[in-house]
Amino acid sequence: MHRFLLDPSTIFLNHGSFGACPREVLDASRAWQEEMEANPVAFLGRRSAGLLAAARAELGRYLGARGEDLVFVPNATHGVNTVARSLPLQPGDEILGTDHEYGACEGAWAFAAARRGARYLRAEIPLPFRSGEFADRVWEKVTDRTRVLFLSHVTSTTALIFPIEELCRRARAAGILTVIDGAHAPGQLDLDLEALGADFYTGNCHKWLCAPKGSAFLHVRAEHQAMLDATAVSWGYLALPANDAYTGTGPMERKLQWQGTRDLSPFLSVPAAIAFQARNGWDAERGRCHRLVVETLHRVCGATGLTPPAEDADFAQMAIIPVPAGDPAALQEALMRDHRIEVPVTSHKGSIFVRMSAQAYNTGRDADALVAALTGR
Repeated sequence: MHRFLLDPSTIFLNHGSFGACPREVLDASRAWQEEMEANPVAFLGRRSAGLLAAARAELGRYLGARGEDLVFVPNATHGVNTVARSLPLQPGDEILGTDHEYGACEGAWAFAAARRGARYLRAEIPLPFRSGEFADRVWEKVTDRTRVLFLSHVTSTTALIFPIEELCRRARAAGILTVIDGAHAPGQLDLDLEALGADFYTGNCHKWLCAPKGSAFLHVRAEHQAMLDATAVSWGYLALPANDAYTGTGPMERKLQWQGTRDLSPFLSVPAAIAFQARNGWDAERGRCHRLVVETLHRVCGATGLTPPAEDADFAQMAIIPVPAGDPAALQEALMRDHRIEVPVTSHKGSIFVRMSAQAYNTGRDADALVAALTGR
């Protein structure tokens, strides 16, 4: 816990919502801010493109991707919006997701589809989750009008790891684009984006990778990069030198990376977050945290008689724990008010779940407190 700034009076079991940044990574971010403020013109006007390229290269090594196929964005929702607004959808086209997708991103697709006369549809993925059935359940909803598969890698409300590799393969063979919402994946899952083969993959660095808030990425296969448009049109759309300090070189970098004056320190601090986790044995911590959440799930289910919603391997450092029917907002408020436990209470298809997230700062005592609060034991 000493590596983070979290309030010690609160049992923090909600890393999944906004992450938590270690002290030394925040120090790295502040150092970048101070360097910028020492000469903002030199930093932003002459150095920014090179600094961002170096940070993207380091992130690419971590993700199994080329740095030139990455662009920094503030969050994964921004990345989904960039793709959804850029694709040349036509009237009657279909975007297929599932009924577990993140609401804000579904809103982006609904907005883009309505503008173009397209439709956003959902494949039902029932609980208890059966990972071996996932690809076929989604694929049976594909039609000759399907142009895009939009899938979470790790779902937000239900915390499930979706086995997306097979669907990426099928979609590529069928000429269907894949857009993957990997908001919760970097830092929880081992990623090799080039091997995965998704056409577009966006993920947060400020959640499980523990970088500063407002750091995320969009990965785009080279053949699709020229089609993307920025949410804010800026200098990259003008005829400037190829190595302009604002805009960089490739078409995606030129259009998407520079969108006006903003604080670049969260992006530039991503390598510090990667290094922090490497130095502190984060692979072992990930395994410990996985065991902690699934053990807590089984303890609560054993006390309540409710059925686990998935197999242990379908969760990473985040799992949903079923609780008896009730008011989710009231339960979440009571857990904080009466037990000082910060944890979200979610609902899916009429079922209520406590979504427990565990990070390196969590201990067995935190899990014990949650079990006691939920079961009275």
